[in-house]
Amino acid sequence: MREQLGRPMRGVVGIAARCVCGNPTVVATEPRLPDGTPFPTFYYLTHPGATAAMSALEAAQVMREFSELLATDDEVATAYAAAHTAYLADRAAYGEVPEIEGVSAGGMPSRVKCLHALAGHALAAGPGVNPIGDLALERGDWSPSRCTCARPGPGAEDAA
Repeated sequence: MREQLGRPMRGVVGIAARCVCGNPTVVATEPRLPDGTPFPTFYYLTHPGATAAMSALEAAQVMREFSELLATDDEVATAYAAAHTAYLADRAAYGEVPEIEGVSAGGMPSRVKCLHALAGHALAAGPGVNPIGDLALERGDWSPSRCTCARPGPGAEDAA
């Protein structure tokens, strides 16, 4: 993770999703960092290919399109609200932090703010949990089923 981000990670409690080669793709982070800072982003996207793909979508104004979908499609809005609740429940297992109570990530449950956070949640929770994260992963030019790591991790032989 240090190599992926170019800095040490803080408050990591585990790897929430991995590349097919075994490298981390998403980490789970404590809701309160070791220095005491509240940290609502429980699922943190670390894979360089995935983060670049989400950045490209954000630069292309895809968040506006997804926000319009959220505002006009009751089924997507209901699923997105359920994703928010699931995210909060996952994070609560690692402690409650009053300063971020009810705050998940990525703009959930009512807006689309950060595709990195939403894709991270979708990768960690699996398909069908976060509809906007799933859409972002479908639209991006990176795929969790294909390794693009510069240095394959443990298990790369199995992915080949």
